[in-house]
Amino acid sequence: MSPAYQPVFIFSVLGIAFVTVTLLIAALLRPNLPKPEKLTTYECGERPVGQAWAQFNVRFYIIALLFVIFDVETVFVFPWAAQLRRFSDQGLGVFMFVEMLIFLGILIVGLAYAWRKGVLKWT
Repeated sequence: MSPAYQPVFIFSVLGIAFVTVTLLIAALLRPNLPKPEKLTTYECGERPVGQAWAQFNVRFYIIALLFVIFDVETVFVFPWAAQLRRFSDQGLGVFMFVEMLIFLGILIVGLAYAWRKGVLKWT
């Protein structure tokens, strides 16, 4: 092993050992008192009704994925917008603006495709 990677290896081994030892100690020390109330589906005072296995329409997952995509877009666009003036001062303003337009264009094409396929319809 290269001497440059020895600290990474030692840190990884210590991290894994710490997690393993902590979980083992917790398993040995915690009380194990299973009561019927603790073994129910919900431990909030409500009685469960029906089966826990229910089928959901795939549209819920698709809408969730679209939300994640556009949420990630916001994560990328906000810092870019906050720093665009600094990029402009360095002579990169037009380049960075075109790059973001390409990024947004790809997302808009994806949204238009999903819209055209009828993914966003709830009926």
